Amino acid sequence: MRIHGMNQPRINPYQKQMNQQFKAKTDKGPKADQLQISDQAKEMQETQGVHPARSEHVEAIKEQVDTGNYTINPEQVAEKMLNFGKQ
Repeated sequence: MRIHGMNQPRINPYQKQMNQQFKAKTDKGPKADQLQISDQAKEMQETQGVHPARSEHVEAIKEQVDTGNYTINPEQVAEKMLNFGKQ
């Protein structure tokens, strides 16, 4: 009985597939993360800065809270809450 002949390539039918998968894995280079920010997003980031007058107001309120002199006007809070619901 001879083992050579037509059936020889069928010894490992998956070898070609395995070689292709290995080649596909090694062909890929290292991937790097990329981030693209649109011009509109850049513009939004620039305009979202805090206005200096607002910063001063916030600091004044913080100082009042720290010293215990900050009082809340409940009527004004209620009015603003109602106006917010109407918008």
